[in-house]
Amino acid sequence: MSDEEGDGSLYVLSAVLLTPAQFPSILGDDYPEACSLLGVPPATDGYGLVLGQDEDGARWTVVVDDVALVATAIASWDCGMEYDLSPDERSIVVSLAGWPLALSVAAPGVPEPHDPEQGADGTGRVPLAPPSAEAWGPVQRRMGADQIARQWTEWRERFETDGGEPVAHPGLARVLAEARAYTTDPPPPGRVRSGFAGEGTRTLRVDGPGWSLVARTDDIAFVLLDEGPSEVIPVPRGGAGDGGGGDADGDLPALLAALDAVAVRPV
Repeated sequence: MSDEEGDGSLYVLSAVLLTPAQFPSILGDDYPEACSLLGVPPATDGYGLVLGQDEDGARWTVVVDDVALVATAIASWDCGMEYDLSPDERSIVVSLAGWPLALSVAAPGVPEPHDPEQGADGTGRVPLAPPSAEAWGPVQRRMGADQIARQWTEWRERFETDGGEPVAHPGLARVLAEARAYTTDPPPPGRVRSGFAGEGTRTLRVDGPGWSLVARTDDIAFVLLDEGPSEVIPVPRGGAGDGGGGDADGDLPALLAALDAVAVRPV
């Protein structure tokens, strides 16, 4: 697949959505933060990110405002169908050097993927690059929550294997209090997201300053903290009342239902 971009060709390798309800969590705790990292305004309808290589093999991320086109391409690829993603030049918002995500594929017949020189995109910025896996921080915390959401059954079974008991943690009460505050004072778009998880069930992804929560509305929750490298804290359904492993001001189900009510959802 190729797209005429500028005075050269872009060989499209992948694409992702950047909308209030769907965006790569590694880019930020919420949609405006993710947009800020890419230097674009947080448009209500969002964007599509098209990742590819030019004829010299350089990595480029093209931000387009034709969200429907990118969504159609992603859905087709997920179904194993071919789709020639060729955005119209008029839909291009900005072309940024580098990729914010790691890709294991490369365009055939061009040099190996590499970053263009700094400033090649006219922004003067260092080319985009995926985060390092060597150190724990906000990015790795959000990536950990994404992994739990993808592998929910495995993590749920691990919780049962460990005895299914609450885990006392000094930071948990703060997380639950801040999450509860979202239900009455909505945070920036994207901090509370709800996705389909089955009949009558939603997966919640909630992020805050230094923490991430992932849950199923009919099940338990897991919390990750910046201050706890690679630590996953389970939050059971019943309220423990002490901030150690449950929702001190009520049952977890009530909190999850309230969060789901204010969450943004994919169209």
